[in-house]
Amino acid sequence: MTRKTLTQYLVEQQRRKQAVSAEVRLLIEIVARACKAIGHAVSKGALGGVLGSLDSENVQGEVQKKLDVLSNEILLEANEWGGHLAGMASEEMETIHLIPNRYPKGEHLLLFDPLDGSSNIDVNVSIGTIFSVLRAPHHASGRDIEEADFLQPGSQQVAAGYAVYGPQTMLVLTVGNGVVGFTLDREMGSWVLTHEDIQIPQQTAEFAINMSNMRHWEAPVKRYIDDCLAGKTGPLGKDYNMRWIASMVADVHRILTRGGIFMYPRDERPSGKKGKLRLMYEANPMSFIVEQAGGAATDGSERILDLHPEALHQRVGVVLGSKEEVERVRTYHA
Repeated sequence: MTRKTLTQYLVEQQRRKQAVSAEVRLLIEIVARACKAIGHAVSKGALGGVLGSLDSENVQGEVQKKLDVLSNEILLEANEWGGHLAGMASEEMETIHLIPNRYPKGEHLLLFDPLDGSSNIDVNVSIGTIFSVLRAPHHASGRDIEEADFLQPGSQQVAAGYAVYGPQTMLVLTVGNGVVGFTLDREMGSWVLTHEDIQIPQQTAEFAINMSNMRHWEAPVKRYIDDCLAGKTGPLGKDYNMRWIASMVADVHRILTRGGIFMYPRDERPSGKKGKLRLMYEANPMSFIVEQAGGAATDGSERILDLHPEALHQRVGVVLGSKEEVERVRTYHA
């Protein structure tokens, strides 16, 4: 049986489906190579001296882990020389990263969360890398890219994906033509297509939410979770299980595999009024992937991919996963 690699899949999407341009194909391959390097560093753990925190904070005011900074540098260095990008933006950096003048520039923008779920690094729980590809606006040609050029709604994404560094290292990808999953063959060093046409079940009996925040939730969220906890005798008529890994990549990967709903809603705290997750680096790419797999994603009232970003590090409430459950949460808000 011939095994299809990431390169073969992307060439097929370019030639037969016209789903990607040559530039985007090469860009995704470079990102995938960088994810291999990050996965290798993650797997070394204490042996590689990469565990623990630094004496620095990122733009979000969060203490940076050594692996956060290393992963960010790996992605920047891998992507700046390829000639496919006009600029990059990272959750770990205050502003955008321009392509140095010594390198050719391309027509696309790359946004990434270099290491999602950092709180799990030191306890050996699955973490990951999330990325999103946008077209640089036409009016930006001939000048340096600016922050405003990145502020495009998620519906404008050309491609999005994530790598999950767990028992297996996997790359999950959409180029707007469904969702596929690749597993890293460590002996061969290649990404092999192992999950074709990933589809999220429409219904679910699992939810993922941080229950410790319950006292801060808005009424519709509390009502929905109360209904889930009421089980078979409650209004939803079935028993639910709760899952919470505190790594968005790992939680979303579970939902893509067997269904469920992931919720990181906005809440009543001053720090949570707009939500906690980043629209550009987490919510948009994950919503694109989830919708391409037949699921849905909302901030509670609006489709996430329709939101017009106002700032590079904008936060947003997130409810995504199995379509019927997400729609139910949206009606509770309505």
